[in-house]
Amino acid sequence: MNILDLKGVKKTYQKGENEVHALAGIDLSIGAGEFLAVVGPSGSGKTTLLNIIGCLDIPTSGNVLYNGTELGGMNEVGLSRYRKDNISFIFQSYNLIPVLTVRENVELPLVIEKNFTADEIKKRSLEIIEAVGLGTMADRLPRELSGGQEQRVAIARALVKKPIVVLADEPTANLDSVTAEEIIGLMHDVNEKFNATFVFSTHDALVMKHARRLVRLHDGRIESDERK
Repeated sequence: MNILDLKGVKKTYQKGENEVHALAGIDLSIGAGEFLAVVGPSGSGKTTLLNIIGCLDIPTSGNVLYNGTELGGMNEVGLSRYRKDNISFIFQSYNLIPVLTVRENVELPLVIEKNFTADEIKKRSLEIIEAVGLGTMADRLPRELSGGQEQRVAIARALVKKPIVVLADEPTANLDSVTAEEIIGLMHDVNEKFNATFVFSTHDALVMKHARRLVRLHDGRIESDERK
């Protein structure tokens, strides 16, 4: 079952008097539970594609459908609401709030949603914190964690609201090779345990090795689409 379909997606930017074609017609379907990496050289359109999938940018033309719901007719407020409810991000810099504990950082998306009781928020947050291997660190602050542990918190925060898709732009960029291997392995385990859909944008050969599907972009077009 596809959770996401992109049909003829194009994105053009105006740069001075010139038009830059960041995406030149993308057709892509992503199924539930995929572990997919979008790869390609700088300027190939990876980040633009991730931004459109994440409702952070709007295509110049073409259709984006989540579970059959077309996003093309939504304004910025509608896209923002859809993104908040259905899409999660893992950032290179983790973006944890330094004055909040691990548990409070993970709880934040559920607190913002305002659809859960305090007990439900705490229970779900502690479950996912345990799942990423930080069960004994729920009351620590980000400054008391290593970079790899901070990334684990970011993963837990991304998963806690059970999003349709988790997007990660170069998630291993700030990690040493040993920690990066550990974090990608964790994401792979979480992907299998929770059937969570991950889409990465990356240059990292390690991420490519673990991905079960590689979509290669070149000049804003899909050059190849390989399933392992």
